[in-house]
Amino acid sequence: MSYNVQDVTSLHNAESYKFKCVSVFFMYSSFICVPNGMPIPLDEDLLKKLPILEPDAPEEINKLVEFQLQYRDIRAVDLYNSNKILEGIVMICPYFLSYLVNPFLAIMEKFASTQNKKQWEIRPILPAKVDHVSYKRNKCSDWLDNQPPRLVLYVFFGSSTTFSDKEVMELMMGLERSKQKFVWVFRDGERGNIFSEEARRFELPDGFEERIEGFRLVVREWAPQLEILAHSSTGGFMSHCGWNSCIECITAGVPMAAWAMHSEQPPNAFFVTEILKTGLLVREWKKHEELVTASAIENVTRKLMASEEGDKIRKRAEELGASVRESRERRCFSTGVIFFHCSYY
Repeated sequence: MSYNVQDVTSLHNAESYKFKCVSVFFMYSSFICVPNGMPIPLDEDLLKKLPILEPDAPEEINKLVEFQLQYRDIRAVDLYNSNKILEGIVMICPYFLSYLVNPFLAIMEKFASTQNKKQWEIRPILPAKVDHVSYKRNKCSDWLDNQPPRLVLYVFFGSSTTFSDKEVMELMMGLERSKQKFVWVFRDGERGNIFSEEARRFELPDGFEERIEGFRLVVREWAPQLEILAHSSTGGFMSHCGWNSCIECITAGVPMAAWAMHSEQPPNAFFVTEILKTGLLVREWKKHEELVTASAIENVTRKLMASEEGDKIRKRAEELGASVRESRERRCFSTGVIFFHCSYY
C-alpha cells in the first residue's frame, strides 16, 4: 500500500520502512534474479527442484500492484521477518555440526545498496518466550498435556486455503491410517469455496471423531498455534507453508510436512525442505493439480513422525530452532519508525 505514505518525501526528518511478509530467499530469487535474468545462487541439483511459479493473480490484483509500484522507491529500508541464522551468511551455528550456507540476506544487501536501500532482518516477530505465553486454557492445551513428548503432528493449513470434499476425505483417511497422534484444526477454509455466497459446513463421516477419540483430536474453532508448536508433545507440523507459519515452526524447532497451495508457498516449502532440511514434502509442486491421496498423506506422516529419517530431521529442526531463539535473545531490535507500508508479495 505504498501510495498511503507517498507524502513521506515531503518530510525532511522522516523515512518509510517497508515490511515484507515473505522470505529474503523468495524476494531475491523471484523478484530480483528472475526478472533481471540473473542466476539464482543455488547449485545445479537444487535449481532443478526449485518450483517454477506461473502468474496466477487476477487482473485486478495486477493493476493494483502496478499502481503501488510507482511509489516503491520512497522507502529507505526493507524489513524482513527473518534472521541471519536462516538467510544471512555462511557460518557455523552453535548447535550444528556442519556449516549452514544460505547467504541470501548478504546478497540482497549488496544488490539493494546499489539503489541506496537498506535490508534489515528483524528476527522472528514472536514473543520472546513462546513456551511461557499465557493463553486461555482450551481443549488443545489440556489434550497436549496428556501426550508423550514429540509424538503429536499438528495439522493446519491457514485461513485462506480451500479443500474440496474429496481432498478432505483423503486427508482424513491418510491421517487416520498413519496411526500417529495428531491435532487437526479443521476450519472454514477447508470446508469449501470461501467466496461462495452460500455458507457451507463439511461434516466428517459418522464415527470418525469417535474412532480417534482419546489419541487424536479434531478442533473446529480457533487454536493457539504458537502454544501448540512450542508444546513438548508436538513433533511435527503439516502446513500450507505460509511464511508466518514457517517462521513460527522453525523458531519452535518443529519439523514440517510441507504442503504448499499457492502464492509464495511453493518456494517456502522448497526453502524448508531443501535448504534448511527441516521438513518433508507432502507433494511436489509440479504435481499440484493432482489429488493428494490418502496413501501419500499416510506415508509422509509416518516418515516424519515414526522413522529414522524423521528423527534426524526432527533433531536438525530442534537444533536450528535453538539457534534462532538464541540469536533473538542476543540482540534486541528497536527503532523509531514513523511510516510503514506493506508489500503485496
